[in-house]
Amino acid sequence: MAKAPKQEERTLTSCMGMIRPVSDALDALNGKWKLPIIISVSFGPKRFTQISHEIPGITDRMLSKELKELEMNQLIKRTVYDAFPPVVEYSITPHGRSLDKVIGELTKWGQLHRKKILGSK
Repeated sequence: MAKAPKQEERTLTSCMGMIRPVSDALDALNGKWKLPIIISVSFGPKRFTQISHEIPGITDRMLSKELKELEMNQLIKRTVYDAFPPVVEYSITPHGRSLDKVIGELTKWGQLHRKKILGSK
């Protein structure tokens, strides 16, 4: 009969079991711009300049890079319409929409954190 793993081993296994998926999530959402972009397009399809205007401080080059990475991770969809000049629109995917609860919880935590930090001065 096999022995049950020691408490230390269960803790290490549990820890490693949490670290890998969190690392994967952070890899897909890394940087200061990806979540704001996801939030922007979650309010409806947007063109590049609309997103750019909604996110203060982001450069066009950075926005372009981040949009490509978000599209690669299937969090947003890029749609090109047959028009002249071409019209490109970005929208949230169902996979991107699965972040709604996470973003909601981050919003709540951020509000509490801001209140705690600014209130302590």
